Amino acid sequence: MTALASLWAATAAPGPTLPQLAEPVRAQVAIVGAGYTGLSAALQLAGAGRDVVVLEALEIGERASGLNGGQVIPGVKPDPDTLEELFGPVRGPPLVAAVASGPDVVFDLIRRYEIPCAATRTGWIQPATSEAALEVIAARVVQWRRRGADVELLSAEQVQRLTGSPRYSGGWIDRRGGTVQPLSYVRGLARAAASAGAKLFTRSPALGLERLGREWRIQTPRGSVMSPLVILATDAYTDRLVDSLRRTLIPVPSFQVATEPLPDNLRQSLLPQGQSASDTWHLLRYFRLGPGGRLVMGSRGAFGDVPVATAARHHYRAVREIYPQLEGVRYEYHWGGLVAMTRDHLPHLHEIAPGLLAGLGYNGRGVAMATVMGRILAQWALGAAAEELALPVTRLAPIPLHRFNQTGARVAIQWLRALDGLARLRNRLLAPGSAS
Repeated sequence: MTALASLWAATAAPGPTLPQLAEPVRAQVAIVGAGYTGLSAALQLAGAGRDVVVLEALEIGERASGLNGGQVIPGVKPDPDTLEELFGPVRGPPLVAAVASGPDVVFDLIRRYEIPCAATRTGWIQPATSEAALEVIAARVVQWRRRGADVELLSAEQVQRLTGSPRYSGGWIDRRGGTVQPLSYVRGLARAAASAGAKLFTRSPALGLERLGREWRIQTPRGSVMSPLVILATDAYTDRLVDSLRRTLIPVPSFQVATEPLPDNLRQSLLPQGQSASDTWHLLRYFRLGPGGRLVMGSRGAFGDVPVATAARHHYRAVREIYPQLEGVRYEYHWGGLVAMTRDHLPHLHEIAPGLLAGLGYNGRGVAMATVMGRILAQWALGAAAEELALPVTRLAPIPLHRFNQTGARVAIQWLRALDGLARLRNRLLAPGSAS
């Protein structure tokens, strides 16, 4: 699916009109990729007086930054105690603080640059699909509360009241989180970066990258950029421009559907306070209300081009399961994109070669984390020492047998889907009133 089939494309604020690069240019910093990472970095660098050029292969937001669910979630997949154990007492706490700051960074940018993107900050809910998942969540809440976060453990009744679904065992709410219209947000970042002085070029894919003395040369179809410093900000769409970087990621498809506008009596009972949610199944479902009072439901998608009916069948089933009151609802939009997964479920910051930097690997939490990563990359480009950065700089570690990993991902997704299906069957059989 493409952005043209998405609810976001149908309802987004217009973006800036940007040219294609059609000549040789020079810059103090060249950025490949005009998503959240690249534009956040460009905005910071241009604001600091640097001459910045940003290259985007398509139009602004036609890839992940304009196709995601628009959930602004603090943190990363591993819990804060785990992060501090992994990175130690010196590097761990700054890392935890950085990943926790994501929503603050996003919503501060939206306010400062008056980005019209339907931003709300009423929190993010993680509903538990079982009592065992609720125990894990309870420990997570304790860890974040110990660090001063505004989080709360929720009972099954509270989750039902906040989501409108009776299907969960409880959960937690993180009031730091929120939602944006993701395509409007990335377009707003582009407009802000351009206004700050960054030079943005669309329909200008980076086709070649070579080191010439102390500078890098990036070749595009009709032009080129010379710069001593290059930032690669391509995440799940990282290609063979730097093949060793591409092989550190596994791009996994994510797919979304949006219903027709819901009747008032139904809409008012679904997520009535405006939170978004992502549950705890192995193949989690994430959902929120979108423009026009539509329910937006997302989950893992299918690899390759498949008919919409095939790609969406698990999503339709998820809506029926979570919200049985929506039986018979029609679906107006279907779309998908890629999510970059890393082996350790953490984002990574790299110096691939002198003057060649990269930040990527958001594992489904890209709105907040990519915006933070762009800021960190800008600090690095402005002269901060690697030891001063909130994220540690790590060496490239390509995944062994990477060419087989998409096949492995397909198999893993089917296996996890089967595990979730068995768990749902068990829950139904154990539910009160079921036959013994």
